[in-house]
Amino acid sequence: MLSIGLIVAVSAVTPVSAQTVEDIYVVKQAEGLPTVSVGGTVVPYKEVTLAAQLPGRVKYLAGIEGDAFENNDLLVSIDTSELEAKRQALLAQLASADSQIRNASVQYGRELRSPRARNAPGGMGVPNLFDQFFTRPMEDFVGDRDQDAEMSADLFASGTQIQEARNAMMQLQAELRALDAKLRDGRSIAPFDGVIVSKFIEVGDTVQPGQPLLDFADVEYLQVEVDVPARLRPGLREGAMLRAELDVPGRARAGADPADDPGNVPVRVAQVYPMADPQRHTVKVKFDLPQGVSEPGMYAKVLVPDFNAPARVNPVVPRTAIRYNGSLPGVYVVDEEGQPHLRLIRVGQPTPRGGVTVLSGLRAGERILGNPGPGIASGWSQGERPSR
Repeated sequence: MLSIGLIVAVSAVTPVSAQTVEDIYVVKQAEGLPTVSVGGTVVPYKEVTLAAQLPGRVKYLAGIEGDAFENNDLLVSIDTSELEAKRQALLAQLASADSQIRNASVQYGRELRSPRARNAPGGMGVPNLFDQFFTRPMEDFVGDRDQDAEMSADLFASGTQIQEARNAMMQLQAELRALDAKLRDGRSIAPFDGVIVSKFIEVGDTVQPGQPLLDFADVEYLQVEVDVPARLRPGLREGAMLRAELDVPGRARAGADPADDPGNVPVRVAQVYPMADPQRHTVKVKFDLPQGVSEPGMYAKVLVPDFNAPARVNPVVPRTAIRYNGSLPGVYVVDEEGQPHLRLIRVGQPTPRGGVTVLSGLRAGERILGNPGPGIASGWSQGERPSR
């Protein structure tokens, strides 16, 4: 392993009095279990992809990406003129079926009160009287005709007509419900309050069933979705609070608590998937983010405790204290006379509160500049020899 010796340069030294007392940070020993930084993506709490359910032409689109809508607002509408015409025809058939039901009911009532089996075949005057008083009684007497059987058959036929008319009505009503369902499929409604994340169609486009129309998401509440190595699963339980590093602009002010960094936020374990990925051997975990700290699709790193690693014994420094000279990290160490000296260090893993562990180059109790300004210049400090 190549070692870099630290030498003292003869460049001019800027006294620490140019820095405020709050800028001086006393190096502390790291506490707690070591953490592993695991990268993930910020995702909406709820997101749906609305797809076309029937073929047609898009005749209405509510807005563009970023437009907000409330629950049950109309987002996309497809032209359903042909289906509406079929619905009008079904309504006309329903009206005819209703008339048939009423007519069959009237015929059944007439047959019940005035059976046709008792009526004369027809004619007027003497022939009709002869049929009623002589022919019909003789037919019943000799057994050529049974009026009760004829009455029962006529009533059954009338009842069958009523049932057939009702069945026709039920069939038409079922067809109408199916048609109404298709008409509803021609309208994409917002399932919850949210915004359009992306749209894939424009007014006038012709779509087919299954074709995506737009992505709709609730971006008020966000989560970080992370694939955590299976060995870190014991350190996660639902409801546990961890810290995440977000890729957001801004930096903590000089001397401030590293936890106040805009990119360092608390997160809560919202969901741990019950099964690991058999190929990657990772477990998907979702973390709840505070409101207003990020946007969907951004990159985030969650600091997950590693219970399998030994406790940390390395010192920790704020991230703002580290300055890079090319690719070499270093910090400004303040000596007993108050003079800053640049010292190379070897950095390790980030800590939950916005710090970074130091593997070599510093000891606990030394004083460093917590946020050195661009005008700080010094020679190299004699300290531990960091190895590379």
